[in-house]
Amino acid sequence: MKKSNIIFLFTDQFRYDAIAALGNPIIKTPVLDALVNEGVSFANAFTACPVCVPARYALHSGQMPHRTGVFENYQIPAGRRSFMECLTDGGYQTHGVGKMHFTFETGPETMWGFEGRTMSEGGKDNAFSQNAKDHGYGHVTDSSGVRSEMYYIPQVSPLPAELHHTSWSVDASLDFLKGRDQDRPFFLMTSFTKPHPPFAPPQPWNKLYRGPEMPLPKVPQDSEALMTLWNRFQNRYKYRDQGTDLNLIRQMIAYYYAEISFIDYNLGRLFEYLKQEGLFDDTLIVFSSDHGEFLGDYGCFGKRSFLDASARVPLIVKYPGCEPHSECKRPVSLVDLMPTFLEFAGITPEEDLSGESLFAMVDGRSDRDTIFGHYEQKEYASYMSLTEDYKYIYSAPDETEYLFDRVRDPDETRNKAMNPLFVEKTKEMRGRIIDYFKDEGYTETLDGDTWKKYGKKSMPEDPDAYLLFQDPADSIPHIPGYETDVNSKKHFRFQWFDNRYDTV
Repeated sequence: MKKSNIIFLFTDQFRYDAIAALGNPIIKTPVLDALVNEGVSFANAFTACPVCVPARYALHSGQMPHRTGVFENYQIPAGRRSFMECLTDGGYQTHGVGKMHFTFETGPETMWGFEGRTMSEGGKDNAFSQNAKDHGYGHVTDSSGVRSEMYYIPQVSPLPAELHHTSWSVDASLDFLKGRDQDRPFFLMTSFTKPHPPFAPPQPWNKLYRGPEMPLPKVPQDSEALMTLWNRFQNRYKYRDQGTDLNLIRQMIAYYYAEISFIDYNLGRLFEYLKQEGLFDDTLIVFSSDHGEFLGDYGCFGKRSFLDASARVPLIVKYPGCEPHSECKRPVSLVDLMPTFLEFAGITPEEDLSGESLFAMVDGRSDRDTIFGHYEQKEYASYMSLTEDYKYIYSAPDETEYLFDRVRDPDETRNKAMNPLFVEKTKEMRGRIIDYFKDEGYTETLDGDTWKKYGKKSMPEDPDAYLLFQDPADSIPHIPGYETDVNSKKHFRFQWFDNRYDTV
């Protein structure tokens, strides 16, 4: 029997609640709305780790972070088998387009199982940058928006809409589809850099939404009590901890939504081609993201948290024979995607995977009722256990537990971990993840039946401590007669609490 095709549409920092058909009354996403109406929406989908590289490594390997050993945006070891490699070995023509974030020690060119890739990474000579250069925009160094001090300042894309990374990603995907091997099934991953900040939609999409019509961020009473050290750290290095400007935040939301609508529009171009070629109906199409974005909720920005705004992701799956416009409320994780792709392709995994097939969740073959999350290690780690009804989080640097009643308090406005009425539920949810780690043989962070204590951590009071600079090396100006101090020309990639940092 001929195997069916697979298309994986992946975004970066896309909130779970930013699709009109899934309940957002403001955003315009007609293409994704149609996909919702034709497929299955997973209402409780979460990342395994709420930050880019470890989330993607967990997704592509089907392994939780405590197995991969990847907990942050550092270089990752090669050698772990990916679902792309399994699909290639199983006869698929596999191709990746756009942002992969495979920061292997062997270099960004590492294919990791893909038969072909059209890259937007790996230096200024990558295919995306070369395309902009070929069209007269070689002078643009911050092609996705200016970062560093401008990271959360809404801005207009320096590239026109037709050269924007979102448009280019679909153009490159269409090029692959038109030139593919017609005798083999294909797996295509189209990976967008957006709506990851800077929020920089191209013209005229920057005027699609206006700041004053946007909702205010969700900042519940006593929300300070829901912030962890990582929230404070991110607010600092993203230049967002020196006061709140609600007009600025509303403009952020407007441009964030514009980025998403622009993705939606370009997905329409891709879907139209699939329909013209008779490929749409019998192809497995999966849409998701690596994690979310706070957008000012709780007074926070970025990710690195297991609150819904950061850790919950959209997940829409359409496949031949699926029940249209259906919803699955079972908790699922990004590590479930590898077994899903392999089951669809008729491939038995050689590895012991952390997840289960989404098909098993839909048709009742699985009795799993809890998923887990893990970010960072030891004294800086955060952990999550989640069911349909409750979410438990432990933040090691704060030595604090959080429990959210997902039925009575779906907006996560109040921590019930210390509420006397929820002591037993907190103990139960803590026990689920501790027992899971024990079964996995991951005990370095445990002290018997509870968490190992390392001592509470805190942010320095100096408001300039831990600021981040992420400028591309070729964007640092060298203007004769206007040179600044040499230290200001260093490109600081990251600086952590233990004062590690890299410069170029």
